[in-house]
Amino acid sequence: MPEGKIGSKSRIADIEYEQMLLSRYTIAQHRHSSGMDRSVYLIMSRIDGSGPMSIAELSHALRLDSSTLQRQVTVAIKDGYLERIPDPEGHVARKIALTRYGNEQLADARGTSIDALEQIMEDWSAKDIDQFAHLLHRFNNDIEDYSQMRRGLKAE
Repeated sequence: MPEGKIGSKSRIADIEYEQMLLSRYTIAQHRHSSGMDRSVYLIMSRIDGSGPMSIAELSHALRLDSSTLQRQVTVAIKDGYLERIPDPEGHVARKIALTRYGNEQLADARGTSIDALEQIMEDWSAKDIDQFAHLLHRFNNDIEDYSQMRRGLKAE
């Protein structure tokens, strides 16, 4: 990789390490702040952002095997977080939607995470928070683009 364009391999290795730590801390925080399983939290967050989705749509969006996703959704339905609804557009496949209880629990879990982030970042300037949010958003978009490109390569 050319050093002038994106930095040295050493800096990219630093980013990989920091990303691993971020993932570990986020998982640990979520595990302790809510009785909700992390996988269910991710599914619920995706549905909250996109609206009701079929298992196939969730599988594609979350890059999970449909049988794995089906098991996770079944648990979330049993726990009262999600429900199956008829497709609003009349298609055969049913959609998975948040229940009222699921919405409440997701809001509580997010609130806990937001409160923790506010405490962690209380000494950060507004400019630093804005810059971090912008760069993290860009990073996540680039990961999504990379993942889609990789899926396209595998499909060929």
